[in-house]
Amino acid sequence: MAKVMIVDDSLFMQKHITRLLTQNGYDTIVAEDGEQAVCYYRQDRPDIVVMDIMMPHKDGLQALSEIRQIDPQARVIMLTALDQEIAATRAIHLGARDFLVKPASPERLLNALRRTLHASVCA
Repeated sequence: MAKVMIVDDSLFMQKHITRLLTQNGYDTIVAEDGEQAVCYYRQDRPDIVVMDIMMPHKDGLQALSEIRQIDPQARVIMLTALDQEIAATRAIHLGARDFLVKPASPERLLNALRRTLHASVCA
């Protein structure tokens, strides 16, 4: 199954998403902020990244931009709060494949992962 990097500064969200994905057959790695995300992406090259926008040290938009410089084909799904619509739009312009509003239901997250992975295989 695919390797997913989860990037969120919230320990609760890290555990919640990790549990959901491992129960559904995905391998996971966790980064706590954008700096770690870029470093881990360079080392591990996960199949897909699920990343929060608002984080300390380096936000998700900065990390997305750097990850796409490392790998222009990187598959990234951004997570955003309701009041971050402008940031979500910017994420799509920077190359994110999708974005979900937090808290996203398990079904929506799993569907977004499947859709993003499938679209990449078919492209």
